[in-house]
Amino acid sequence: MLSIGKQLNPEQRLAKAVVSIMGKAPALSAVLMVGTRVVEHDNAKVPTACTNGRDEWYGAGFADTLNDPELRFLVLHENYHKLYRHLTTWQHLNKIDPDLANRAMDYVINIKIMDEYSQDGWVKMPEGGCFDEKYRGWDTAQVFWDLHDNKSQDEDERGAGDGKGGEQPQGFDSHDWEGATEMDADEIRELARDIDEAVRQGALIAGKMGSGGDRNLEELMQPQIDWRETLREFVHTTCAGSDFSTWKRPNRRYIGAGIYMPSGISEQVDELVVAIDTSGSIGNVALSAFLTEVKSVCDTVKPNKVRVLYWDTKVCRDEAYDIHELDDLVESTKPAGGGGTCVECVPEYMQEHGIKPQACIVLTDGDLYRGWGTWNTPVLWCILDNDSKKPDVGTTVHIKSREM
Repeated sequence: MLSIGKQLNPEQRLAKAVVSIMGKAPALSAVLMVGTRVVEHDNAKVPTACTNGRDEWYGAGFADTLNDPELRFLVLHENYHKLYRHLTTWQHLNKIDPDLANRAMDYVINIKIMDEYSQDGWVKMPEGGCFDEKYRGWDTAQVFWDLHDNKSQDEDERGAGDGKGGEQPQGFDSHDWEGATEMDADEIRELARDIDEAVRQGALIAGKMGSGGDRNLEELMQPQIDWRETLREFVHTTCAGSDFSTWKRPNRRYIGAGIYMPSGISEQVDELVVAIDTSGSIGNVALSAFLTEVKSVCDTVKPNKVRVLYWDTKVCRDEAYDIHELDDLVESTKPAGGGGTCVECVPEYMQEHGIKPQACIVLTDGDLYRGWGTWNTPVLWCILDNDSKKPDVGTTVHIKSREM
């Protein structure tokens, strides 16, 4: 088969691989139709293969080194990145460590592809691919933080002259994070709709045929809520100051030239409270990721003050950060507590100390001794690893620690 394939040019071989995938797994046909697919003959531009989450590029030189099962694997690999929306979902991990983010995504989808399609040798993972049975059932964030911890340990050992640790697989493709961020809001929304529709069509086809589907489509049919987007929407809607212009107060910079322009008026956010459950269930990684995202939101709305309250059965620590101190929030904060879990202490503490924020964000596992408390301010509940908990007040978003 390889000798026949070698008689075809790279474009023909790629088209042949796509048609083969549609025949073997028709449930993926709609995903394969999302975006554009290009063979790049300049090896410097695309040494192997690449995707921005919508479009795909394949290096002609690299494709020529692969046999048909390996090329099919490569095409599936790029389309699984699209299927799982990797380059939009995991942007925050890319900002921490691009190399580890790339490898973490690859470990996850390579296991899925091998499980689904490798039994009869129809696909074969190209040399250098990331694969480890250890990561079976893990998601990208879990793999990323495990790689991150191991990297730190390896660096410490090398620093101590240990010299342990062999070469780690780097993967065989690249990921166009920059290209993903260059898509405008309309393009991102359109891409999300296209992927959603492709998943629904795939599940429908698989259901009608009774076979030939992709088991991974079932998990993608479950509603996905990005807690970061919910957090941003809550803060912006509840707290963000409104910048607007008024003609009642002309802009003095233009009056001297005889030009009358409106002046800007800004109503700045006063205070935001972040109340964190320190009863023992919130780990350091989850806490750091959560505070990093809160700080990112604050960079946009620019509150005069962010107050962090650590609580268990009482408020154990009260930290206040002025707007010019927010850059140090994640590094400076000192969690305190470790007892039971009674969130009622938070609104009681705020009332006792005259704290009147524009909104309060609560991070907790939701396993409370009593009720959800009485609040005189808008509250967003970020409930960690406990989907069964439904507060009877405020807005709720459920978070899985593996997503952080």
